[in-house]
Parts: sequence; structure tokens; C-alpha cells
Amino acid sequence: MSALDAVLNDIATLFVPSLFNLYFAAASIPVGFIGAIVLALGKGSSNPLIARLSRIYIYSFRGSPFFIQLFMVYSLVLAFNQSTWKPLGIDWLVLHPLFIGPLILALNTIAYTAEIFHGALVTVPRGEVEAGRAFGMSGWQQFRSIIWPHMIRIAWPAYTNEVVYLFHATALIYFTLPVIDQQKDLMNKAGELFERDYNAVLHYSVAALYFLCISIVIFITFGLIYRRLMRHMPQAPKLKWSTRLLSLR
Repeated sequence: MSALDAVLNDIATLFVPSLFNLYFAAASIPVGFIGAIVLALGKGSSNPLIARLSRIYIYSFRGSPFFIQLFMVYSLVLAFNQSTWKPLGIDWLVLHPLFIGPLILALNTIAYTAEIFHGALVTVPRGEVEAGRAFGMSGWQQFRSIIWPHMIRIAWPAYTNEVVYLFHATALIYFTLPVIDQQKDLMNKAGELFERDYNAVLHYSVAALYFLCISIVIFITFGLIYRRLMRHMPQAPKLKWSTRLLSLR
């Protein structure tokens, strides 16, 4: 088999595993996005208890490695299996990697995204908020019409990076959680192929290629969304290619 045939064969073999990485990211992003908005508002709340609890959550998840969080959450869920999940008949779901994997990813990205959103929240022009209040807007109207549009535009570039990091973090899922049937992700399948012929350069390079290509697609997609968010500006940001990275200018 030629080198090109070997690469093409690996690309075909790793296609289905790449879908599991995509699933982990896609399932956790919506939950993380909504949870982060709530937590960001909680951190900026005038209620000291809510603000403190929000800060504790953010600092706890941002201050510990994701790999350790995988072990801790899975061990905690496993500890309640006999007493809680099994009697309820939901142990097959709660302990399944396709459920608990996105759950742990969501818990992690909520903390990081909330910090991004809170940073954007505090930079929203106070004068515009006060003007909305002077016009008689309710709190919800101020958030929907003034605070949210500013916040999401300011936070979007940093949030794009967080989504890419989240997708990369899916590579760690099956280092901790059990593999059921043939539900293997890119790193797990690449490791299996490596055990057959010890060709680490081939298998892990193709896996890295998948991560690279999907990351580029994420950058492009989120870049187009950012252009849409900034369409009211005289010079809307454009995607620019660089030999070092894909960026928004």
C-alpha cells in the first residue's frame, strides 16, 4: 500500500469517529451558551449571594483542569448509581458517555463563557442603558434592546475561540469515560489503529488533520455570524487568511 493510499484509508476510517467529537461539541454548546448567560448575569447581580455563588462556580471550573473535572464528575455520578440512578431505571442514560460527556463539557464551558460574557457585559455603555431607563423601558426591554446586542457583539470573537477550545477538549472524553460498542472518537480510534501497526505518525496526523479542518470550519462559520452581528458598522469585519491563523479583522 502506498503512502497516499494509507492516508486516504485513514481518512475514511476516522470519518465516523470524527462525528462523535462533533456530537460532543454540538450537544454541549447550546447548554453552555444558555447557562453562561445566566451565570454572567448572576455574577453581575446586585444580590451578593447570587453574585458570590456565580463567582465560586466560575472560579472552580476555570481553576481546575478539564481532565480532572471529567474524573470527578464521572466518579460522583458513578457513586450514586446503586442508590439513585439504578432504582429509577435511568442508569443506562446517566452513565452513558454520550450523555455524561456533553454534560461535563457543558459544565466546563459554562464557566469560561460566563467569564467572557461578563467581561463584555461590564463594557456595555452605561449611558445607553440609562437612556433606555429614561425612556421608560423595563428591565427586560433594556436587556433585549440595549445590553444583549452590545454584549454579544463584544464577546463573539472570544466566544469563537472558546468554541474551538471546547471542540479540542472532546479529545479527552474517552480517556476517562468507557467506550460502548464502537462509539469511538478520533483519538480513541487513532489509538486503536496505532496498536495494530505502531504507525503513530500516520494515524495521529490524520486525526490532527480532522481537528484542524473542523476548527477552520468553526472559525469560518462564526466569522460569518460575526459579520452579520456587525452589519450595521460602516466597515464590517472581514475574514482574513494568514499563514499563522484564521482571524477576524
